Amino acid sequence: MNYSEKYQKWLSFADEETKKELLSIQNNEKEIEDRFYKDLAFGTGGLRGIMGAGSNRMNKYTVGKATFGLANYLKSKYSGEIKVALAYDSRNNSAFFAKVSAEIFANCGFKVFLYDTLVPVPVLSFTTAFLGCNAGVMITASHNPKEYNGYKVYDSRGCQFCTEDAKNAIGFINGIEDFASIPFGAQSKENITMLGEETLSSYLNEVKKQSLYEEKSDIKIVYTPLHGTGNLPVRRMLDGLDVTVVKEQELPDGNFSTVRSPNPEEEDALTIAIEKAKEISADIVLGTDPDCDRVGIAVRDNNGEYVLFTGNQTGALLVDFVLRMKKSTLNKKSTLVKTIVTSELGANIARKYGLIVEETLTGFKYIGDRINKYEDSGEQEFVIGYEESYGYLVGTHARDKDAVVSSMLICQMAAWYKNNGKTLIDGLNDIYREYGYYLDVLNSFVLKGKDGADKIESLMVYFREKGNTLFDDVKEVIDYSKGIAGLPKENVLKYIFDDGSWMAVRPSGTEPKIKVYYSIQDASRENAEKRFEAIKNTITKIIEG
Repeated sequence: MNYSEKYQKWLSFADEETKKELLSIQNNEKEIEDRFYKDLAFGTGGLRGIMGAGSNRMNKYTVGKATFGLANYLKSKYSGEIKVALAYDSRNNSAFFAKVSAEIFANCGFKVFLYDTLVPVPVLSFTTAFLGCNAGVMITASHNPKEYNGYKVYDSRGCQFCTEDAKNAIGFINGIEDFASIPFGAQSKENITMLGEETLSSYLNEVKKQSLYEEKSDIKIVYTPLHGTGNLPVRRMLDGLDVTVVKEQELPDGNFSTVRSPNPEEEDALTIAIEKAKEISADIVLGTDPDCDRVGIAVRDNNGEYVLFTGNQTGALLVDFVLRMKKSTLNKKSTLVKTIVTSELGANIARKYGLIVEETLTGFKYIGDRINKYEDSGEQEFVIGYEESYGYLVGTHARDKDAVVSSMLICQMAAWYKNNGKTLIDGLNDIYREYGYYLDVLNSFVLKGKDGADKIESLMVYFREKGNTLFDDVKEVIDYSKGIAGLPKENVLKYIFDDGSWMAVRPSGTEPKIKVYYSIQDASRENAEKRFEAIKNTITKIIEG
């Protein structure tokens, strides 16, 4: 069925509101093609896409199809009573999609636990295991622009579906061909139990157990939840510290009206928070993304200016701090887990403390899966896991990145440094002096629509064919699509240079982007920056050419 036929089919069954939206684009062939040239794919992280009518959009029907297919998969896997936990973030339509999903699960005979207010991703991860559920669903598009929403699926231990579960669920979801078969509506609402403060408090109690430093400190913090779910949970974990919340960004707002993008990875996301920090001479600025699984920071330097930290820099500092504080409890099983596109700096710090270091593919689900495996085997103990994209986890109360526990530990770390007469900038420079300088940068190139998807595919073919001839000093090219080192196959290429520096390229799994990661190692910051610019210029010309 081509995109025009799909468009006509949707007009035949859609409700009046959806039909009205579809009719509004009837003379826009390009828009019809973009909405219907493919079905919104349920991948290893669930669904994510632009909201709107169409098979390639997030809407009542695509969410319903995913939910009904998932329900059928769970029925095939489990006997007896099946329980599912659901939660949602502050995005437009998140509460609606959660309600639609809860009703479908309930109509399938499941016992459903639905939060009565927005909560962070790690709360859903925790809740799924805490209530003994067979699966969990979080309605969120994380840090994506306001036009997006998504649907993340978790296993019984609160880890995002990994390869096997995702593959099996996709089979059942793709088997739903008739939207009329999806049991929409509130016929079995008695199967839905609303969750609130009691379960949230249980999560926060587990987060508090990860506390590492509670000495009195006069550290001043500015915090912004960027219109998301972090406001109340993060502030409760920072109770007792001097915290100023950015009022303009305190309340939920699915349009994220005060920022270009609600992503703490973006340089301008913390602009308003930094302005507030300058007013009150705060020591540190903290910002969490809408579903509160990522956190970004800025730190005041000696000139009163605020320096933004990358995810790799914050991660390295956290590794050093956590292991310093936990030194007496570390043992030969203690393990750090990082992704293949995360800097080696934190890993080298962990090795100095005697930790086992393991790598996973990009995506925190793979880190959560390692925790599950360590729990099953008893051969290793998870201490800390992180990825360069501002996601960190300490503790096993959740199996996904957790900006609530990370925010607490970052502020405790900053307080520890301040009580020792230093800033986090000083701490990072101490680490560089000991381990060498690491320049870690991510460049993303947005390529929208079918044409963009085709170009991303052709670029990956080009990079793969060029291999180690792309640069003169490439020692090795690791092609993760071949299933390297026992990892699942993934479309990622990593170029290792003679000096240990590396560059990696991969298509985003959640946005129309191709991402290029650089990690340049050198004793000299100046030399690292020159080398980075030379490599980046070559790659940019290829992608933009």
